[in-house]
Amino acid sequence: MDFLYAAAQPGQGGGGLAAFFPFIVIMFIIYFLMIRPQTKRQKEKDTMRDDLKKGNKIITMGGIYGTVQGFKEKGRQAIIKIDNNTNITINKTAVAGLAEKIKDTELEQT
Repeated sequence: MDFLYAAAQPGQGGGGLAAFFPFIVIMFIIYFLMIRPQTKRQKEKDTMRDDLKKGNKIITMGGIYGTVQGFKEKGRQAIIKIDNNTNITINKTAVAGLAEKIKDTELEQT
């Protein structure tokens, strides 16, 4: 019985870096299919928020449509005109996108 156990041991010995190769491949796949596209989308949203200017028609993450009337707090807050008598102040990070370019699916994800 000891002979069979000793014969099985040398077969299990090799491996090293080759044993981790499938995990490395899986990590690359996850990076290129999930992490990289999300980072790209986030960078596009940040650029859009930085490029907001007076008169842009936007939609907030809460679903409020309005027009940018100005900025406060060194550009961190935006004053949004909702109708003739109503203005609200929101944080620029609450802007989901420009009203003409945003899709309903983007509002659900954010």
